[in-house]
Amino acid sequence: MSERLNCFYCRENLQGKKHAKKDDKPVCVRCFDKLCANTCAECRKPIGADAKELTHKNRHWHEGCFRCAKCYKPLANEPFAAKDDGKIMCGKCGDRDGSPRCQSCYKVITPGSKNVEYKHKVWHEECFICFECKQPIGSQSFLTKGDEMYCTACHDKKFAKHCARCKEAITSGGISYQDQPWHSECFVCSTCKKPLAGTRFTAHEDQFYCVNCYKADVAKKCSGCQNPITGFGRGTNVVNYEDKTWHEYCFNCKKCSLSIAHKRFVLNGNDIYCPDCAKKL
Repeated sequence: MSERLNCFYCRENLQGKKHAKKDDKPVCVRCFDKLCANTCAECRKPIGADAKELTHKNRHWHEGCFRCAKCYKPLANEPFAAKDDGKIMCGKCGDRDGSPRCQSCYKVITPGSKNVEYKHKVWHEECFICFECKQPIGSQSFLTKGDEMYCTACHDKKFAKHCARCKEAITSGGISYQDQPWHSECFVCSTCKKPLAGTRFTAHEDQFYCVNCYKADVAKKCSGCQNPITGFGRGTNVVNYEDKTWHEYCFNCKKCSLSIAHKRFVLNGNDIYCPDCAKKL
């Protein structure tokens, strides 16, 4: 004689009847649905004894409720991803949902697609374009102005200073003289081409000269000592008379050597005299 099969809860005879098991104990369908059924994580309704149940990490779903939270694709027999917020997604939507968005078009940048990263932001490669010419920058060098990106050519054309000599853009370094910008390599002595940045130089008729070239080729010669009048050091102050020029410290009486700068004097040939010595000639 077989052992009597009763529902664990209501003691109904289950012999020959459909029933379920809970912890290896027989339970009638009515008691199972009422007392034992798991709640579906999607629709929040009980998963009855007659329904097919899917379980993942202690959560339960009706088979028809186990679908992608984005595209609603059924996932009972498909690969899926479980997000930290509890959402279940198909592989494609899962990749998109966890991927960054392009700073230009705001669309998802899918894994494996070509992109450009800059300062913790990311763009599709084709969206990372010059603000001015609208051409893709790609892996080329670029410069920024505020939040805008520029290719090197457009940035130089729009923002860079241009050298007073060669008229080309100054992209780095450079010097300024009389409110004009220069490439360091363009600011050179007109005679020997020696770079003048950081050295003493002088300007004459819109040309620049190092000290040595100015002395040798440009500077007037003192009518007293015959040395160049450069304007440097002791030679800063000069005396001009007719077509002659002297260092101030050379403008002395030929006979008594008294300085006659800023005083009356007498020119006799190429020599200068104080008035007293001139009387004795």
